[in-house]
Amino acid sequence: MTQDNYCLIENYMLSCAADSAHDPEHIYRVLYNALEIAKGEEGVDHDVLIAACLLHDIGRKEQLEDPTKCHAMVGSQKAWNFLRSNGFSEEFAHQVRHCIQVHRFRKSLPPQTVEAKILFDADKLDVTGALGIARTLMYKGNMTEPLYTKLPDGTICDGSSEAPSFFREYKFKLEKLYDKFFTARGTQLAQERKAIAQAFYESLYREVNAGYMSGKEVLQQWIGEKEV
Repeated sequence: MTQDNYCLIENYMLSCAADSAHDPEHIYRVLYNALEIAKGEEGVDHDVLIAACLLHDIGRKEQLEDPTKCHAMVGSQKAWNFLRSNGFSEEFAHQVRHCIQVHRFRKSLPPQTVEAKILFDADKLDVTGALGIARTLMYKGNMTEPLYTKLPDGTICDGSSEAPSFFREYKFKLEKLYDKFFTARGTQLAQERKAIAQAFYESLYREVNAGYMSGKEVLQQWIGEKEV
């Protein structure tokens, strides 16, 4: 890829940047993860991979404005239109579009090419470990979702309910990431980060529960004394 083509694609990506959890720094981390993973794969078209990494989240703004839209599908079409209108070949645009279409978790639409599998893994790596926790908290905050919810009996839900929260995101998504990678290097990098994320969730859940249990007991004591 020429410097001019890289800058052209990068500038388009920058113009499409949406929320803080999917900002340009996320894009660069995904790109660098992808280049690391690609070292262990054969037959990688690095031009396709670089373009797909840079453009994989350009549909985020549309999804934020209308949650019924899938940023992967919107972004893949935007990428196709952009690449074709700027002189890239139909085959190149097709390969990039496929990578972007399938970079989300969907059993019905798995990645088929080596570049798509690398992008999938590189993107998921950015949701693992301490960085994944931090990004998830940022995103949930943007969506005005709570850290946790309570069960009918007043205890803290561990995230296994359907109510949106950070705990639910961890139990339904983050906790289950680590066996869903396509490449050997992606799997290795993810496993290296797993314990950090697990320890954070368990510590936060433990601290929240401890505060609620002791705090409620003390509160009841004070309420009872005031009533007397």
